[in-house]
Amino acid sequence: MAVMEMAAREKSAQVGGATLKYLEGGSGAPLLVLHGELGFPGWTDAYEQLSKTHKLIIPLHPGFGVGDRVEWIMNMRDQACFYSRFLQEQSLTPIDVLGFSMGGWIAAEMAANNAAQFSHMALVAPFGVRPPSGEIRDLFATPTQNYIDASVFDAVGAPELSKLYGVPGPKQYEMWEDARAEAARLAWVPYMFNPSLPHLLAGVKGLPTLILWGKDDRIVPASTADVFASAITGAQLELFDKCGHMPEIEKKDQFLARLTAFLAA
Repeated sequence: MAVMEMAAREKSAQVGGATLKYLEGGSGAPLLVLHGELGFPGWTDAYEQLSKTHKLIIPLHPGFGVGDRVEWIMNMRDQACFYSRFLQEQSLTPIDVLGFSMGGWIAAEMAANNAAQFSHMALVAPFGVRPPSGEIRDLFATPTQNYIDASVFDAVGAPELSKLYGVPGPKQYEMWEDARAEAARLAWVPYMFNPSLPHLLAGVKGLPTLILWGKDDRIVPASTADVFASAITGAQLELFDKCGHMPEIEKKDQFLARLTAFLAA
């Protein structure tokens, strides 16, 4: 990941006997941001824009290249409960949440357990549900850089991708390997989904929810979007044309316009 100027400061909190590192930046209404399976990507343009109207609170998933692994977190539901405890102990509930990819799965598990901890929930191409058609891409089938390249519909048309990931050095490769290992530990069988999640999400009532997805997603097939949208009562669905797994990069302007309008409602 290329070094980028970041308008956030690193903080830490004790949660369940473990240290959670998180970033905090911006001003305005708090927004919990949960990053994806390869660790924190850097201070993206989307983060910069959101930080002008929101105070971003970005936990750095333990074991995903930054903080130490928390041994008692054994699956994604444990991870969700860990973050719920963090929110409770920091007196941050109810809070808006934005989850990307694996972070979207964590947010969905949190909502299934206690929807009242959120005031709005936005999920960006989340893992967590078995696609009705197609398969979730294997994180280990190819080198990480190939996985990243597959995350966009057109890498040439997504220049921010190279700004974020550039030419990775040894430290970045080490962080990616840590993240992949922890993702496998938490979500290997079944691979990157929870069979009970759609049924649990059907119990989520009264939580404004927005699902954002690229129609050409090669990481999590867009067919999964309908499962999430159908499971959560009243959920809105926004699909982006000629867009892969990262609409916040490939369709940044449309993504931000839709997201900010949703959060303001």
